[in-house]
Amino acid sequence: MAGLKRRVPLHSLRYFISMVGLFSKPGLLPWYARNPPGWSQLFLGTVCKGDFTRVIATKCQKGQKSQKKPSHLGPLDGSWQERLADVVTPLWRLSYEEQLKPVINGYRNKSTFSVNRGPDGNPKTVGFYLGTWRDGNVVCVQSNHLKNIPEKHSQVAQYYEVFLRQSPLEPCLVFHEGGYWRELTVRTNSQGHTMAIITFHPQKLSQEELHVQKEIVKEFFIRGPGAACGLTSLYFQESTMTRCSHQQSPYQLLFGEPYIFEELLSLKIRISPDAFFQINTAGAEMLYRTVGELTGVNSDTILLDICCGTGVIGLSLAQHTSRVLGIELVEQAVEDARWTAAFNGITNSEFHTGQAEKILPGLLKSKEDGQSIVAVVNPARAGLHYKVIQAIRNFRAIHTLVFVSCKLHGESTRNVIELCCPPDPAKKLLGEPFVLQQAVPVDLFPHTPHCELVLLFTR
Repeated sequence: MAGLKRRVPLHSLRYFISMVGLFSKPGLLPWYARNPPGWSQLFLGTVCKGDFTRVIATKCQKGQKSQKKPSHLGPLDGSWQERLADVVTPLWRLSYEEQLKPVINGYRNKSTFSVNRGPDGNPKTVGFYLGTWRDGNVVCVQSNHLKNIPEKHSQVAQYYEVFLRQSPLEPCLVFHEGGYWRELTVRTNSQGHTMAIITFHPQKLSQEELHVQKEIVKEFFIRGPGAACGLTSLYFQESTMTRCSHQQSPYQLLFGEPYIFEELLSLKIRISPDAFFQINTAGAEMLYRTVGELTGVNSDTILLDICCGTGVIGLSLAQHTSRVLGIELVEQAVEDARWTAAFNGITNSEFHTGQAEKILPGLLKSKEDGQSIVAVVNPARAGLHYKVIQAIRNFRAIHTLVFVSCKLHGESTRNVIELCCPPDPAKKLLGEPFVLQQAVPVDLFPHTPHCELVLLFTR
């Protein structure tokens, strides 16, 4: 585990600030920040007073040359491996001292590999995509050279490719054109345990024929060449859609342990195959510590954890607050959160499964007892549903909101504007606006231009 001091790309943050400022009252957004005593700088970006955009340009400027998009997709400007590295980890050519040191490699605890035609035309190539479907120039390039992918993930992907090239069944490249074998997901933890998930399009195979394929792939990874991967569990999911939840198409355990476990913030955490967990474990610990310090919760506070995943943020703060209320769409993640709470002896938490926009209004209404509520939101890239924003905005007991964004523009910008704009009856935004008090970038993605941004709002 090493420390990172990371700065947000200047163009992204300036756009974010300008958009929020456009729709805010004068003086509503005092762009200042203070550095709380005792904060570790591990994984933290610069937090400064005044216009903090001035000090976060360094990384963007240094990485600009490597981020230019080429006009073609042939390997004329370098090998296919270099081209893929330029897309997935565009800062790989820089030492991390140049990126803002030090280097951290192989930090991902989850990787999803696609199956498609490689540079040599072989349709049973396992890796990551270059190109676009719109332009019809998609190429799948092996990824074992990428700095952010652990060797274990690359090893499993390579053996899956070996398996596919032995299989008489074709891969499913385009759904309506047939084929069966699809993507591979690999999850690992800090103890070295490895879970693999194979997605398979059943087409018109009978249950008996499906059983045969499951036994063949199982045998390959238990006693065949794939045994070298040392998998602790192998899952198989039959999927006729791009993405299927466990409810839509159950994950079938072919062998091994049903879960993977991680140690984080003094908690033992259970993680199901499709549960969300931050892909950089060491970075996640600093991210969650940062969130916890910004919330300012105490024994009189209810902590509302929206889009809570496996519940780590709320459960890590449970001892400091009166109650934790979590909301999460993925049912398996909620079951993981409940298991984690029980295993760690946490009794003041409850977790609800479903869409936040449907659960939150009723949940808040049931808590109208004058108790102070601090909300934490950690949405996907699509941001929060507008009804969630309405519920947060219109519930007066929420005086502090910590917003964790993995995408600085797009829907997150709209969310922030609606949180901070003057009351607007037409949009049903009736409560007092929030004021953005602090922004802390946390680097979870070395060698890439991405980071998490933690925003503190109060009112």
